[in-house]
Amino acid sequence: MSLERISALLAKAERTDNPHEAEAYLMKAQALATAASIDLAVARAAVARREARQQPQTRTVTIGEKGKRANQHLIALFIAIAHANDARVDIAANSTYVLAYGMPGDLDVIEAMYGSVAVQMVTAATTWVAVGTWRQESYVSVQRVQGRARRTVKPHTAFTARVAFYRGYVERIAERLEQARASVITASPGDLQAAGSEGGTPGSAAAGLDPAGRTLVLKQKADEIREYHRATSKARGSWSGYSGAMRSDRGSATGAGRQAASLARLGSQRGLPGKKPVRGSST
Repeated sequence: MSLERISALLAKAERTDNPHEAEAYLMKAQALATAASIDLAVARAAVARREARQQPQTRTVTIGEKGKRANQHLIALFIAIAHANDARVDIAANSTYVLAYGMPGDLDVIEAMYGSVAVQMVTAATTWVAVGTWRQESYVSVQRVQGRARRTVKPHTAFTARVAFYRGYVERIAERLEQARASVITASPGDLQAAGSEGGTPGSAAAGLDPAGRTLVLKQKADEIREYHRATSKARGSWSGYSGAMRSDRGSATGAGRQAASLARLGSQRGLPGKKPVRGSST
């Protein structure tokens, strides 16, 4: 795949001040990533010798320091990006890192996107919370009292407003990436050929397939990754996601998060302030 082309599109999205251009660059970057995944799946199906096939691998990605409240939301963001690129994810019990299982090219794209979007999510939330729009607004809290769920309406705090913002942001990013993924599956052969040419490749193998064929090869790749994950993962149980009491927003926080995610730009990998660099390992 042409990670260089994808990186160039991400850089353009980050530099432009036009939200419509940023959206177009984002969609194209994800479309190229999906098309490249199809190409790799077609190539693997055509190669007779196992040693010539690209193999799934595992990478460890640091999320944040132990006890940081943002970690749950950063993990949710990582999962959204990973699922749009056919990867599976295990989460550390203390939420400080994740294990991503997928094809090497897909994992490169996931890390690049996450490195940029995570910074933008935290920055956008910090800016919005400081404005104070959430003051005088409320949210629905759910707590267990004597074994029963108790729902109450409470005034937002800076913390709960940030939680609602993050949840709206992650939800919208997931929608955008899934839309981009669907667009390349249904794209015309000419559009995929053009995408391949822009990436410095004579053409895209995916262009020779109809939507059903593209769906099939992506499914085959996903099945291979699922089997690899099943054979190598040592994870036990399931991740429940955000575990706080804030359940639904009755103010502007969720909408503000979705709006910020709609305008989010992708760029080169960057770390959150005070966050250790992403580290990778293969198994």
